[in-house]
Amino acid sequence: MTDHLRDPTAETTSQRRPRVPPLDGADDRVIALLDIGKMRGDEFVDRLEANLGAIGIATRRFRKPTNTRVAPTELIQRIALECHAVVLALSD
Repeated sequence: MTDHLRDPTAETTSQRRPRVPPLDGADDRVIALLDIGKMRGDEFVDRLEANLGAIGIATRRFRKPTNTRVAPTELIQRIALECHAVVLALSD
């Protein structure tokens, strides 16, 4: 698994981080599907999971407790340990 994590949250000071290269393919990779808790986000994840599964891409589903707060550290760490990439399920 990768030891890099992209953090899209706002920062009070700028910090340079090395860019994580895109996956070189999805074979033998696990893609995290993170529902951030917005209305109908689960519908998007359902469809995405079905489409990725149909082409043989393994997925794991995760959900934030609420859309109004950042994901708990434990959830972020679990995703980083168990998955190679993340798709955030925004439904706006």
